[in-house]
Amino acid sequence: MVSTAMALGLTVAVLVGFTAVGLWYSRRTVGTVEDLITARNSTGTGRTTATLVASVMGVWILLAAPEAGASFGIAAVVGYAIGEALPMLAYSRVGPRIREVIPNGHSLTEYAHARYGTAMYAFILLVSGLYMFVFLAAELTGIAGALSLVAGVPQWQTAVLVGGFVLLYTSYGGLRASIFTDSIQALLVLPLLVVAFAGAIVSLGGAGEIHSGIASTNPSLLDPGFVPGLQFGLALAFAILGAELINQTWWQRIYAAEDGQTVERGFRNATVANGLIVFLAGLFGLVAAGSADIVTDVTSSAYNADIAFFVLLQTAFPEWIVLTVVLLALLLVMSSVDTLFNALSSIVTADLPRLLSDPDDRSLKLGARLLTIIVAVSAIYVSLRARSVLRLFFLADLLGAAVAFPLLYGLYSRRLTGAGALVSSVAGLAVGLAYFPDFSGLLRSIPVLGELLPAADPLYLTAFGGAFIVSTATTLVAARLFAGEYDHGELTTEIRRLDETATDGGEVRD
Repeated sequence: MVSTAMALGLTVAVLVGFTAVGLWYSRRTVGTVEDLITARNSTGTGRTTATLVASVMGVWILLAAPEAGASFGIAAVVGYAIGEALPMLAYSRVGPRIREVIPNGHSLTEYAHARYGTAMYAFILLVSGLYMFVFLAAELTGIAGALSLVAGVPQWQTAVLVGGFVLLYTSYGGLRASIFTDSIQALLVLPLLVVAFAGAIVSLGGAGEIHSGIASTNPSLLDPGFVPGLQFGLALAFAILGAELINQTWWQRIYAAEDGQTVERGFRNATVANGLIVFLAGLFGLVAAGSADIVTDVTSSAYNADIAFFVLLQTAFPEWIVLTVVLLALLLVMSSVDTLFNALSSIVTADLPRLLSDPDDRSLKLGARLLTIIVAVSAIYVSLRARSVLRLFFLADLLGAAVAFPLLYGLYSRRLTGAGALVSSVAGLAVGLAYFPDFSGLLRSIPVLGELLPAADPLYLTAFGGAFIVSTATTLVAARLFAGEYDHGELTTEIRRLDETATDGGEVRD
């Protein structure tokens, strides 16, 4: 085990360094609330790509991706990589459309309110907020648990340090600070991941020795046609696609890019980069399965596939690799935590002009910063108190799978109504919950309803796939049967920049 003092010292040094850089950069670039939560038209293709890569790559890639590899093998790893690449590919097409029909937009919730009305807006606000908050709390829980395991750092110290330092530069510099630090983190993450993987191969005796270990432990892990692995990988693809399509993180970066072409190129680049990074991270799970004592039976009290990489790290790697991974984990968690701080505060800040009476720019900036502090403190508290928060990930993913298509279809269809979108989302969610194993016992305890429910799917494919497919099909049917005639031009007039104030005469001034 790496000494606690060394790991804690490295942690503080990295946090102080990035906080100083974020504050320094923000000092010159944040003027209005638009700068704080949107950074509109400010990033070129390179920086857009970098922030898209860094923002999605949290410490989860050292936990969940290896868990999939250790439990279900190479087929699940490929599925996970594809699942992480798909949302970026989807946004390369949807992103330019968002900028086209909502040129002055900020958040997916203000779009939901303008396009679908209050009921769908409330549903989207709940689903998107829950997903991002769970993601945030799980990131802090993950890094705290990882440093506790490999270096004995008390979990509260890690959570408070990471959350506190990231809060300093995100509450002050907002999205601009996040994007700038993301660019640096992205340049470091992939090389560190490659170094860690190469070091693991050397430390464990080479690729041949690792392959032999996996084959002797569980040869099905090496089979790309392993059916449970394919099912789980496909389930992840549905889950991640749905969840990321209702993630405010990406809507912010769509507006931060210089133009629609930058959005398209940036998301396409991130499609390839994110898929490769998750694939490489998932391979650690296969290595762990063949080289360490990994228990993949979820019913066992000794189950440790969820920390497979860190079990391997603790037992087989020299100190220099452990320190490399500690640095990698810190960069990963910082890049996602600052992004989520900003995203969560921005979805509320964008709605403040509708809730308050003619707020000025100073009030909106103050509101954005206060909301960031509230989000940060709440997430740190949850990460320390609720270790089971990681289990909420799949529930949040299920909500996203049910809501994503109805939400985005309204960008293209004039015929879909708010009621049709809401009914389609609820229908998809109902089907997903019927097959969702985490609540199987609770749902089946309901009189009459419990007897009608199908058997739960332990691999989640029917739950996530069913939610996505049913909500999509219902949306298309609803748009045909209960057609409206929405004018997308209304999105331009209803959603305006936050640094614009309407005069009594209806004109807009800066």
